[in-house]
This record gives sequence, C-alpha cells and structure tokens, in this order.
Amino acid sequence: MSAPLHVIILAAGQGSRMKSSLPKVLHRVAGKPMLHHVMDTSRALGAAGLHCVIGHGADQVRAITPAEDVHWALQEQQLGTGHAVAQALPGVPDNATVLVLYGDVPLTNAETLVALVSRVHDTSLGLLTVDLANPDGYGRIVRDHHGKVTAIVEQKDASDDQKTIGEVNTGILAVSASHLKRWLPQLSNSNAQGEYYLTDIIAMAAGEGITIEVAQPATEQEVQGVNNRIQLAELERWFQRSEAQRLMTEGASLADPARIDVRGSLSIGQDVLIDVNVVFEGRVTLGNNVSIGPNCVLRDADLADGVVVHANSIIEGAQIHQSAQVGPFARLRPGTVLEAGAKVGNFVETKKAHVGAGSKINHLSYVGDATLGEDVNVGAGTITCNYDGVNKFQTVLGDRVFVGSNTALVAPVTVAADAVIGAGSTITRDIEANDLAVARGKQRNIKGWQRPQKNS
Repeated sequence: MSAPLHVIILAAGQGSRMKSSLPKVLHRVAGKPMLHHVMDTSRALGAAGLHCVIGHGADQVRAITPAEDVHWALQEQQLGTGHAVAQALPGVPDNATVLVLYGDVPLTNAETLVALVSRVHDTSLGLLTVDLANPDGYGRIVRDHHGKVTAIVEQKDASDDQKTIGEVNTGILAVSASHLKRWLPQLSNSNAQGEYYLTDIIAMAAGEGITIEVAQPATEQEVQGVNNRIQLAELERWFQRSEAQRLMTEGASLADPARIDVRGSLSIGQDVLIDVNVVFEGRVTLGNNVSIGPNCVLRDADLADGVVVHANSIIEGAQIHQSAQVGPFARLRPGTVLEAGAKVGNFVETKKAHVGAGSKINHLSYVGDATLGEDVNVGAGTITCNYDGVNKFQTVLGDRVFVGSNTALVAPVTVAADAVIGAGSTITRDIEANDLAVARGKQRNIKGWQRPQKNS
C-alpha cells in the first residue's frame, strides 16, 4: 500500500517587496490568490492531508481561504523554511510522504509534482530543480563527480565556483515524513541569514546514503516565485500566453493572443472566434461556432453552439442556448436564460429572466424576475417593475406577446399569449389572450398655447 500524501504549503512570509498591506500569497494570478492555486493543485494530486503554514497576515489568509480540508499551522516568528515546515509536521503521520510547496509559487503543474512524488522511497527523496541561464539569488545544486546531488548551497553561503552552477533549487521537495521528523531537529541556523534552512536536509540525506532523485519542470515559469509586483505581472502574462496557445490549439481563433484574459476555467468547441480584450472569469463554456466581440466580460456562463455576443457586453451566471444573440452593450445578470434564437440587444439588462425561443428584447430595456414565452417582442424602453422596496415579484409574458415601447410592467402581472400592449403604457393588471391593453393618459392638444417668456 502506497504512503498517503500530505502537502505542506509555506505561506507565512510578509512579502515586504510587494509594498502592500495584503499578505503576498493573497495577491492574484489569473484572478485567483496565489495560495489558492497551490491548494487547488494539491487537491488535484489527491492529497490525504493539506497543511498550510501561516504567519504574517494570518487572519487575512484564513478569512479569504474558507477551506474545511486545510490544517492551519502558525509560524509566529519567521525563522526559515526548516522552522516553517516543523510547525506543520506534528499533524503529519509518520508513514506519509510529505510534499513541500510554496504559497508564492502558484503555477506548478500537477504532472510535474506527480513525477517528483514518484521518486520518494525509503532510501530516496525527490528534489525539484531547474536550470537557469541566470541563477543569481538561488541556492545551487552541488553534485559529486558521479553526478549525485550532495548538497544545496544558498547564494549568500556559496563560493565563487559554486555560484557558477546553473542548476538551482526550487525549494519544492518530497520526502518521507519519518526522515523529515528525524532531520528537522538537527538543523542549525549557523549561516549568513541566521535561519533554519530546509535545504540543509539534502546534505543530511546524502550523509546517510539516501539518494536525492531529481525532477525538473517543463518550463522555468512553473517554479517561478513572486517577490514583487513586476514578477507578479510577468507570471500573469506567461499564464495568459499559455492559455491563449491552448485555446488556439483546441479550435479558437483569437484576434490578438496577447489581449485575452482567462481568470478561471474556459472550455471551448471548434471554430470559436474571440476578439480583443475579452475577459473570462469563473467557469465558462463556449460551444462550436461561438463568436465573442471585443471588450466583453463573461463570468460563470454557458454559451451553446452558434451564439453571438457583440461588443462591450457583460454576461454573468447566464445560460445562452443555440444561435441566440447578445449585445452590443448588453448586461446579462445571474439567472438569465436565453433560449434558442433569442436576442437581447443594445443597452438591455436582464436578471433572473427566462427568455423564450425567438423572443427579442432589442433596445434600452430592463427585464428582471420575468418569464417570456416564445416569439415575444419587447419594445424599446420597457421596464419590469419587479421590486416594491422589500420583495421581488414576477412578470410573465406568454407566447407572441407584443410589448410597445416605453412600457412599465408593474409586477406581479401576467400577460397571456398573443396580447398586445400599446406604447407608453403602465400595466398593473393581468391581460387576457389576444387582448389589446392601453394604459396611458389621454392626449390633449391645446390650441393657441403660449410659451412662457423670460422676465425682462
């Protein structure tokens, strides 16, 4: 039986170079706190235990991370990575494999970590390294003449010869808990930083004849940490380039791959067209032949085949069925459903509105808490008056209802099939099928009326 995997995430640092009151690990990449990226990856590994070491801004970190599966450990004084791991270790069983990750290294692939963990046995541990053209600032991987790893030397403690080594430590490692519990109490802070380095266990392992098995990521950005806002922006752009490449590989045409932002999960069909400056948040799905115009925001939305979203539209929490059209300048709020062929046009806002197949709300309207049947036509300037200041009420429009422009529908109200509402009406009572309803003041034309004059 394989050892259970327990992940320890180090997230206690202040991140002073971020120049922020927000703990560093809560700064966002692709719309999500860096720490949450690491936690989600840990869950994808099927970790039996998830331990997070917090310190600076601990209350903030916990408040924004409501996760019942996380065991929190407090590092009151930041005395180094070895000391940090030791704070979480009491909650890890002796028979576990421990994977150490970092809350400010958000984009390591699960596949890379699976390969690393697979190298852990009773007589070996796994170390993730990377080769850098410019290794300045990183701990160097020291190997013997047989190529075996014997130690990690931090930059400030390295000799001139050791500083020329291009293979560096990422900080990420996997090791049996029993070894770790034996080695950590032996750590010393006799170094240039005066800290207890987790990396010192590598020399201890080598001294005991434990093999240090090395794994490497596919790209160096997988293990890139964030210490300032410049690095945060660099990692964001790398992530978005990767997402753009994935989308194009899967069947999307992007007007400009450098001007798309995915801040969640985006799945697509074939022959999808995405114009510039489109932002995807949460979970979004796009069917085949979907077209998204420029400057749109889509959040937690499902778009079926053939849907067209015109420029400058915002869609959140909506389901849009086959060949429906949205925008330009439309806002679909949560609970909106557009059936096949429906159309919501320019400067229209919907909320909790079920719009039937072929129905149209073309211009300058608000439709909320409403159900529209098939082939309904809603004229410009129509408003469903759904809120009395305390409660919300429903508006129901049957099939083929025609609503004239500048109509106020005061809910609760039901308009039966094939009814017609004259323009400029305020509807407060139900309308039966095929009826014409007109509810407006009678027009009077006053002959000989004189306009007011300004006083001299």
